[in-house]
Amino acid sequence: MAFCSGCGTQIADGTTMCAACSSRTAAPSAGAVQGTTGGMQDNVVGMLCYITIVPAIIFLVMEPYNKSRFVRFHAFQMIFFCVAMIAIWIGLTIIGFVPGLIFVTFPLHMVVWLGSFILWIILLIKANQGLMYKLPIIGDLAEKQANAS
Repeated sequence: MAFCSGCGTQIADGTTMCAACSSRTAAPSAGAVQGTTGGMQDNVVGMLCYITIVPAIIFLVMEPYNKSRFVRFHAFQMIFFCVAMIAIWIGLTIIGFVPGLIFVTFPLHMVVWLGSFILWIILLIKANQGLMYKLPIIGDLAEKQANAS
């Protein structure tokens, strides 16, 4: 998918006219790599956002990367995903202090950890494929933040 050089909106491949701003875009050459920001392709930067929360914050602050809506979306989704997992972990730990409930919360900790690990792998793969895969609630929040900047 290509982007308009005038306004930055997404346009279909092979299109020479932007529907949003009516400006002409140059036809991409056969060897040109589309969707690059700061020397790296956007899908690679989006995938790197999911490594830990630190690269996500760095890519939100660094100049060429924070201009890309794709990178901002994945960085915000990773930050919100980490915050949600920390909140769930704290909640389960607090419930685990109730006598007798440790036998319920310990397996629940393991299921939540395994589920979040699998979801993290899926997010890495989808970002590397260049897709803006949205999580149910977190993805909507990340999309709002990515569009606001």
